[in-house]
Amino acid sequence: MMANDAQRFNALMSDVYAFHRQDFSEFAGRIWWNAMRPFDFEAVADAINRHLVNPDSGQYLPKPADVVKMLQGSTQDAALVAWAKVDRGVRTVGTYRSVVFDDPLIHRVLTEMGGWIELGRKTEEEWPFVRNEFVNRYRGYRMRSETPDYPPHLIGMAEAQNAKSGFQVEAPLLLGNPEAAAKVMRQGSNAPLLTVTPMNQYQAPRLADESTDAKAGVQKLPRADSF
Repeated sequence: MMANDAQRFNALMSDVYAFHRQDFSEFAGRIWWNAMRPFDFEAVADAINRHLVNPDSGQYLPKPADVVKMLQGSTQDAALVAWAKVDRGVRTVGTYRSVVFDDPLIHRVLTEMGGWIELGRKTEEEWPFVRNEFVNRYRGYRMRSETPDYPPHLIGMAEAQNAKSGFQVEAPLLLGNPEAAAKVMRQGSNAPLLTVTPMNQYQAPRLADESTDAKAGVQKLPRADSF
């Protein structure tokens, strides 16, 4: 959650405590806020609602650990659903064609794991380990309610070979919901996952600034840790 979610989160928790005829203290508020901050507000509200209507535990006031457990369970479910799409995509379409999934996190996670082509090189013996890595990475993003930059599509072998040879590139296949996949493609970015800057390019502007300061007679104060 973000800082601007604090007011409605406090209102939500005050209502939950009032429902159980208990006061929502300042101490409880701090504990709840710190525990729920990694998650999206809507996800937290949904988890609390599911706790309240649970026939086994709904009569008890939820604790942060109860809600975290539900939220982590939901991220596990989402990760397994996403992996099922990836697994089916590899087995039915293969990695020869470029593809676009209907979930942007799939693009991000697979790119971090080496890409669509690299995924197709994995053996059946490696597949369970690939699955576990995907699920853990995916859950990490979902738990933080984070959708980082991701490529608009996952490049297959045909596109990689044709682009290298200067041939025409075929449009990627949309996997899953076509409207959602098209939106994923539109909102994707070709920015690199890791920016690489040669040291000489990084140092050149700094050296130029220092030279300008020296000519102007500007003397920089020593850092505190240099004494």
